[in-house]
Amino acid sequence: MKRLIVASIGVVAFGLTTASAADIRARPAPYAAPAPVYAPPPVYFSWTGCYFGGHIGGLWARKEWTVRDPAFRSLFGQSEGSHDANGLLGGVQAGCDYDYQLAGGFVIGVAGDYAWTDASGSNASLVFPRFVNHTKIDSLASVTGRLGYGWDRFLGYVKGGGAWERDKLDFTDGVLIGSVTNTRSGWTVGVGGEYAFTNFVTGFIEYDYYDFGTRDLTFVQNNGGTFIDGIKETKHVVKAGLNFRFGGYGGPGGYGGLGRY
Repeated sequence: MKRLIVASIGVVAFGLTTASAADIRARPAPYAAPAPVYAPPPVYFSWTGCYFGGHIGGLWARKEWTVRDPAFRSLFGQSEGSHDANGLLGGVQAGCDYDYQLAGGFVIGVAGDYAWTDASGSNASLVFPRFVNHTKIDSLASVTGRLGYGWDRFLGYVKGGGAWERDKLDFTDGVLIGSVTNTRSGWTVGVGGEYAFTNFVTGFIEYDYYDFGTRDLTFVQNNGGTFIDGIKETKHVVKAGLNFRFGGYGGPGGYGGLGRY
C-alpha cells in the first residue's frame, strides 16, 4: 500500500510539471540586424584641369556711323546709316577649370580666346550720298570667367568678361577717300555647353554677345585732311570647337558632384 501511494504521488507530480511547462510561452530569439551592404559611391567625370583647343564659327556685327566732326556743325550728330559686317571666324582658346568642392557640381574657370575673321560689310552714307562706308573686321579676342554646372560628362555654363577687336574702316567715292585701323575694347557675355568624349577630349558649342559701345574715330583722308565719325558696334558669335585637357585628366571625380576627392 505504501509503495502504491508513493507511485501515485510521483505520477501526479509529473503531470502537473508537464502541464505547467506547456503553458509557458517560448522566449523569442533576440533581433539580429542584417549585415550592412557596402555600396561604393558613384563616380563622376572631373572637369578640374586646364585645356587648349580650336574653334570655328560665324560672326554677325552691326556698325552704326554718325558724323562727329566739329567742322561739320550743321551735320554734327546726324546718322550716316549702318551696315552688317558678317563672315566666318576661326581661332584658338585656352583656360583652366576647377570643380568647386563645396557647392554640388558647380565648376568655375577662366579662359581666353583669339579668332581671325573675314567679316565685312558696307552701306551708302545717308549724309554724303556719293560716299560708301565700309568695315573689315580682322580679329576678335576675349578674356572671360565662366561658371558652370556639371552633369557627369556634360557641362553647361555662362561666361562674361572683357573683349577686344581689330578692324579697318574706310569710306570711298569710287576710290579710297579716308581710312582708319582701330583696336577697341568692350565686353562680352555668353552661354554654352561642353561634352567630354574621352577623359582628354571635349567638344563645345557656344553663343556670345559683344558690345563695343560707341567710339569717335579719326579717318585720315588722302588729301591730307581728317574726318571724325562715331562708330557704334555690337556683335553676335556662334562657334563650336574641341578642347584637349590636361592636369586634371578628366578622370573620376568622386561622390555627389565633380572632383570630390
